[in-house]
Amino acid sequence: MSDWRPETSGEGPNPADRHEAVANAAVPANAAGSSPAECADYEASPLARGEYVSALVHFYRGELGRSTDWRLRLDTTTNWAILSVMGLLTFTLGEPSHPHAAILLGMVLVSTFLVVEARRFRIFDVWRARVRMLEINFYGPILRRDLASPVDNWGGQVADHLVYPTFRLSRRAAIAARLRSNYVPLFGVLAAAWWFKLDLHREAGTPLMKAMAVGHLPGEVVLALVVAFYAWLASLLLFVRVPIPTDAAVTYFSRDPDGPPLR
Repeated sequence: MSDWRPETSGEGPNPADRHEAVANAAVPANAAGSSPAECADYEASPLARGEYVSALVHFYRGELGRSTDWRLRLDTTTNWAILSVMGLLTFTLGEPSHPHAAILLGMVLVSTFLVVEARRFRIFDVWRARVRMLEINFYGPILRRDLASPVDNWGGQVADHLVYPTFRLSRRAAIAARLRSNYVPLFGVLAAAWWFKLDLHREAGTPLMKAMAVGHLPGEVVLALVVAFYAWLASLLLFVRVPIPTDAAVTYFSRDPDGPPLR
C-alpha cells in the first residue's frame, strides 16, 4: 500500500526485538538510573509493517465507533420529529375548537429538529468520511491483494485532518441532506393537515383568509409566512448540492482548506 514504509523487504523485524535493540543502543551502560526522558527515543525510529497495520486497525475501530454513535443520534432526532407531528395532528384535528396555529407551531418545532439533526449530520459526516477513507485505501486493497491505494498520499491527508479538523459540509448542505432524507414527508404532512384543518373546521360562511388569522395577525400575513417558509425549503432541495456518498469518501480530504473548523 502506498503509505506502508517497512524497514526491509518481507515481514520486517520483530517489533519487540527492534524496540529492545533501539533501547540498548540509545541508553549507555552507566545510565541504569537515568530518567525515562533520557531513554530510547521511539519517535526517531521507523515503524515496522506490523506496527503500522496495528495502529490503523485501532484507529479504524475508534472512528467506526464514533460514526456509529453519531448515526444513532440522527435517528433520535428523526424520531422526535415524527412523534411531535403525530401528537400535534392528533390534538389539532381531534376537536374543531382546537386552533390551527398548533400546526404552524409544529412547523417551527420540526424545523428546530431539522437544524439540530443537520448539525449532528455534519459531525457524523466527518467520522464517516474517515472510515470510508480507510476502507477504500487500506482494507479494500488488502482484500483485493493489490496494495496500490486509489488515493495518493491518503495517509498524509488523514493526518492533516486529524491535526486541523474541519467540517466537510456547510450548514445549508447538511440541512438540505437531512431534508431530502427524512423531513420532506413531515413538512408535506403538516402543510396538508393545515389546509385540511382550515377547510374542515372553519365556521360556515367564514372566508378562508379570515380563518387563517392567528390572534391579531391577519390571514394574509400568515399565508405569506407559510409560503415563504416552504419556498425556502424548496430552494434548499433544488439549489443546494450535497456530495453523494460515493464521491464524499474519496474527495473528502480535497475540501477547501479554509472551510469551517470542526467545533
